[in-house]
Amino acid sequence: MTTTGTSTPERGATYREVFAGREVRVLFGSFLLRALSTTTEILGLSVLVLATTGSVFWSAVAYGIGFAPQLVGGSLFTSLADRLPVRTLLVASLLVRAVPGVLIGLVHLPVAVMLALVAVVGAFDPVGTAATGRLTRTLLTGDRFVVGRSVLSAVASAAQVVGLALGGALLLVLSPQVLLLVSGVALVAGAVVARLGLVHRPVAHEERVGGAVAQTLRGNRRLLADARVRGLLLAQWVPAWLVTGVEALVVGYVAHRGWTTSAASVLLAAVPVGMLVGDVVVGRGLAPRRREQLALPLALLVGLSLVPWALGLPYGAVVALAVVCGLGFAYQVGLQRRFADALPERDQGLGFGLLSSGLMGGQGLGPVAAGALAATLGPAVAIGTLGGVATLSVVLLHGTFRVSARE
Repeated sequence: MTTTGTSTPERGATYREVFAGREVRVLFGSFLLRALSTTTEILGLSVLVLATTGSVFWSAVAYGIGFAPQLVGGSLFTSLADRLPVRTLLVASLLVRAVPGVLIGLVHLPVAVMLALVAVVGAFDPVGTAATGRLTRTLLTGDRFVVGRSVLSAVASAAQVVGLALGGALLLVLSPQVLLLVSGVALVAGAVVARLGLVHRPVAHEERVGGAVAQTLRGNRRLLADARVRGLLLAQWVPAWLVTGVEALVVGYVAHRGWTTSAASVLLAAVPVGMLVGDVVVGRGLAPRRREQLALPLALLVGLSLVPWALGLPYGAVVALAVVCGLGFAYQVGLQRRFADALPERDQGLGFGLLSSGLMGGQGLGPVAAGALAATLGPAVAIGTLGGVATLSVVLLHGTFRVSARE
């Protein structure tokens, strides 16, 4: 493995140590392009479908159509990250991801074809995420890996906020189709950056039985059968699923409270802003041991900050609680080292792919369950209930968060 810097268990790695290697900078640069382009593409597709159909429902479907298929891709294909050279997979995943933007931007397609195209491409996304996780683990060791993962999370949060703002600004001067084309071209640029800037690493030859799908299914079963790995996956999955359900109810919640429609955009941006701040403060500002000790209280904060939404608080207080909810997600920084150490070397890519596909799949299905709950209880009580369930899930998984003296 490539190593840089001299961080110790008592002192966390610095950003200078993390980004000392050229390949790390290339990897993170291509990741940023991917995150920004994917956000603007989703926005452009949603606006285009709304303009084409006049249906808010189909526009919402377009916004989330790429998430749920990632559960399928993560279940079937992520063993490729341990079978093929990482650079090849990263370049291929960026080029595949560019197809919807470029094609829809250049050709007038029926809405059904557009949605199907985005859904199919979405199923391949976990492969790219798995390759990113494996290469990050290769390039960064020790606490540099943990801080590097926190930077990736911060980049994803920032890209969500900046991408929506940038996409909204571009839509003032560009059509949705042109925005989709720009997004696709940016992804192609990211593929070129990855191809030129990353080193080719042949995969060590070892006996592997069956094809990629069979290996992925066997590998996922093997990982989920490990109590330690399973607990760490659930600890990172469940709160994220429930908070995504909450985000899906924000527009309805704002209407229920009688606030202006524009209030929803600020409320939606509050969670990723909190996540960005939390990743930076916890990932860079705290010692490694302290991050792991704070994982449990921070995870509890995610759900507890949502419960009061049911109490009729003023708008400013609800926004502040949404930021606190995002801050709480920094608990995942404290689990990164333990998760990576729990994965067998031969399943590193598979494990990160399983983590990502579980997160994305839940984000695609969570809003459906949240919508059903809101239809029965109303959006305010539903959000408070989801917060309570998130808190309970963390309590039930408290053993996973506990740091033993040996660690």
